[in-house]
Amino acid sequence: MKNGLVWFCRIAVGLLFIFSGLIKANDPLGFSYKLEEYFEVFHLTSLNSLALSLAIILCALEMILGFALLIGARAIQVVWGLLLLIIFFAFLTFYSAYFKVVQTCGCFGDAIPLTPWQSFTKDLILLLLVLVLFVNRKSIKPLLGKKAGDNAIIAATVVSVGFGLYTYNFSPVVDFLPYKIGANILEEMKIPPGAQPDEYELTYTLRNKKTKEAKVMSDKLYMSSGIWKDTNWEVKGNPESRLVKKGFEPKIRDLNVQDAQGNNYNQELLSSPFYSLLIVAWNLENTNLDAIAKSNALAANLIENYNTRVIFLTSNAPEQAQKFAKDNKLVSEVFYADGVPLKTMVRANPGIILLKNGTVINKWHFHNMPKYEDLVKDYLRKQ
Repeated sequence: MKNGLVWFCRIAVGLLFIFSGLIKANDPLGFSYKLEEYFEVFHLTSLNSLALSLAIILCALEMILGFALLIGARAIQVVWGLLLLIIFFAFLTFYSAYFKVVQTCGCFGDAIPLTPWQSFTKDLILLLLVLVLFVNRKSIKPLLGKKAGDNAIIAATVVSVGFGLYTYNFSPVVDFLPYKIGANILEEMKIPPGAQPDEYELTYTLRNKKTKEAKVMSDKLYMSSGIWKDTNWEVKGNPESRLVKKGFEPKIRDLNVQDAQGNNYNQELLSSPFYSLLIVAWNLENTNLDAIAKSNALAANLIENYNTRVIFLTSNAPEQAQKFAKDNKLVSEVFYADGVPLKTMVRANPGIILLKNGTVINKWHFHNMPKYEDLVKDYLRKQ
């Protein structure tokens, strides 16, 4: 009985940690953005420069500990590591849920979005399973000999860290973001007819002028009770609005492509029946200039030979962007959007997206930028 419980916890915890680490390691840059949100909450923004490294290390650590637990290697040290890690994660998810600060913890990346309370519940269950292992840590038997187990952990470390480095440098292996290949951006922005909107409730704080009694009631109760007719009761302060039920939310809700004058170009740029190329460089201060030069050469050839519309998208202010365009002799049109959707479009700075009819045909990290000849052969000659 006891042995069976330990094995159940061992398998469940090991697989969950591997899965959690693998999903986040698929998009370490996205996870680093989430870490930066936590740094801001705890006033640790000086650590922002370490966010990416920490993201890769944390993802790898989850996978390594989960794998080591499954094979039973270094069991006592591994269980200690799992306990400390899950306590740390549980603290973060509780803090997010209770104080309503970081509303998605990124526990399973963008593959399985969880609310803060769901994340905290998941961590509590994991904590209970880990505590069972911790109490029975000396009874966890290894499946391999000591040397073979250590070698397996070293191999797992190389694979785990290597996977995170690969996905950072060459985009996620599986794209769970709303701008994935095959997605139609305009369709993902639509709210279908009859979709349920967000449902809010107003809460009033009332005070009796004579008895000084105080009451808090919802807007529905306020009206149905008829208390509003009683002149002895007065509303104190402003009513508070509370979200009762979340309505339909489109996958893309924050994309607003503008020109330098603030005119919206979503419809024009995302409904063209012809191929168009987006060069997304959300932060011009940190963008890769060699990649900018290569993408600019690619854009020049496409514009000259195929009259392809090439759009350069950034979140920088128009003054900065225009100076950047002049300094780097950009041939593309420059448009602007908020940094959040641009970072979601492609996990690279810069990154490239090929569009047609608003549909993402393909996308590339600047490390595997397509050659002009390949774009022509694979797409432009076939249109």
